[in-house]
Amino acid sequence: MQWYIVALLLTVLTSSQGILTTLSQSNGRYDYDYATVPFLAEVFKLFVSSLFLWKESQKSPPPKMTTDWRTVRLYPIPSIIYLIHNNVQFATLTYVDTSTYQIMGNLKIVTTGILFRLFLRRKLSNLQWMAIVLLAVGTTTSQVKGCGEASCESLLSAPIQGYMLGILSACLSALAGIYTEFLMKKNNDSLYWQNVQLYTFGAIFNMARLVADDFRGGFEKGPWWQRLLNGYSVTTWMVVINLGSTGLLVSWLMKYADNIVKVYSTSMAMLLTTILSVYLFNFKPTLQLFLGIIVCMMSLHMYFAPPQMLVDLPPPVVKSQDLESLIEVPSDRRTDS
Repeated sequence: MQWYIVALLLTVLTSSQGILTTLSQSNGRYDYDYATVPFLAEVFKLFVSSLFLWKESQKSPPPKMTTDWRTVRLYPIPSIIYLIHNNVQFATLTYVDTSTYQIMGNLKIVTTGILFRLFLRRKLSNLQWMAIVLLAVGTTTSQVKGCGEASCESLLSAPIQGYMLGILSACLSALAGIYTEFLMKKNNDSLYWQNVQLYTFGAIFNMARLVADDFRGGFEKGPWWQRLLNGYSVTTWMVVINLGSTGLLVSWLMKYADNIVKVYSTSMAMLLTTILSVYLFNFKPTLQLFLGIIVCMMSLHMYFAPPQMLVDLPPPVVKSQDLESLIEVPSDRRTDS
């Protein structure tokens, strides 16, 4: 499958994620424990990957699966980074409002490019660096509300701790993605075997979070496994399947494409979500939204288009001796009179 098809699917699924989550609410609140959704999504990804791995193992030759502990022990690290990132997110929101946090979250676009260059040693052209910066500017512009609103006044009024935590959150998000790409491309192991390892640890860490919530709440609502499916509806299950499918597509991109493709896909999904909200939730589009979309489309073209489509290259100069060699006629060639 071509990477751009997977990226397009990821954009569609990511854009519908927020919409499905909103539709799963009842009277503005969740009837289910939202912490159970990531856990079930990890279980779904683990099940699908195990199924594909089993089918792949029936073929000849069998898929490559590295079981050395020195390799397996690397797979919990992305889950640990995401766990730290989630805690930093909550800490950041104690200092800044939601709008400011969303705008600061666009820093991960630039930090992903920087870590992509530093850790994976992938060189980007000057045009590609400009495109990445433009993408961050475009997504930020689309999220800025009109001045005169309270959120506009609070954009630069947060304490310094909020900005520092926001930068840390962006770096952790980028680091998790870069490290995952490193793992997926470290060897020629089967994608599904790598997924099984990633999602096994992901399910364990999410289950640990549910246990920690039980202890924090004094088991007031009972143990997590008794309330696991409480309040679930068809829409809630769609949220779980959507989240799990998104993770599977991301792992494919990490194996066969790269983090920059994922960043573009998720950024375009954010814009698509905003556009769909105009029709689904009577969201009023702003001038900033249209400007942000234009800038993001320019960035997309700059990054992926061939250089000759972006820059007018001068025609090649033919030297005089080269021209003479082209028109030289062999002396032994004769014509009949």
